[in-house]
Amino acid sequence: MSRNRPIVLCFSGHDPSGGAGVQADIEAIVGHQCHAASVITALTEQDSRNVNKLIPQKPEDILNQAHTLLADFKVSAFKIGLIGDAGVAEAIAQVLRQHPSIPVVLDPVLAAGGGTELAGQQLIDVIVQQLLPLTTLLTPNSEEARRLSGQSDLADCGGFLQDNGAEYVLITGSHESSALVHNRLFMPDNLQETFNWERLPHSYHGSGCTLASATAALLAQGLDVFTAVSEAQEFTWQSLAAAYRPGQGQYNPDRLFWVET
Repeated sequence: MSRNRPIVLCFSGHDPSGGAGVQADIEAIVGHQCHAASVITALTEQDSRNVNKLIPQKPEDILNQAHTLLADFKVSAFKIGLIGDAGVAEAIAQVLRQHPSIPVVLDPVLAAGGGTELAGQQLIDVIVQQLLPLTTLLTPNSEEARRLSGQSDLADCGGFLQDNGAEYVLITGSHESSALVHNRLFMPDNLQETFNWERLPHSYHGSGCTLASATAALLAQGLDVFTAVSEAQEFTWQSLAAAYRPGQGQYNPDRLFWVET
């Protein structure tokens, strides 16, 4: 017997190595008993070490594909990952404005794990000015939070990003030098919560995609933001703890760790 699953519509790049991007989104979303629909924002040439080339798609194609899906599916959450181009960001913002009741999780992918820049200042400006006011939850790592905000202190980063429209901001701390990984959630009414996680030994490809997609799936299931963030972090940590190394670079999260073998 078939049954309906909540649908998450992902605006994501394609990672041919399978570690990040839309493939990571699909695995994390399916792992939460949801259905993943996707609009590919950019193609890439990359491996498990770095991105060699970024090929953004045409904004009009982004709009057309999103409208086609939204006319057919009842979407319960949006997830945004790699954008790659200011025009694509503007197209996504146009779609979101037409569906203001659907929660939005934005993972602002600004650089590849190997260091390649994936966002110039024009794109950053569009993210801050047009996408943040439409965002339910923003999930930058500490480096992305500093770059988006122009601030150095992470508390100031969180405040800036909320002041510019993001309802909730989860700044992840794996890029910091602390013994534990501290993820800081900035909530409405100046409330904050810090989640502390054991630091795992490797460098991982697609951890941010996993966290954002898992949170979007949980929001699609009807959970509140705080609970969704809490559960998505646990799912992400477990997928990293079970990670494997398919190539010569970073480790891939095992987003299907929960499947019995």
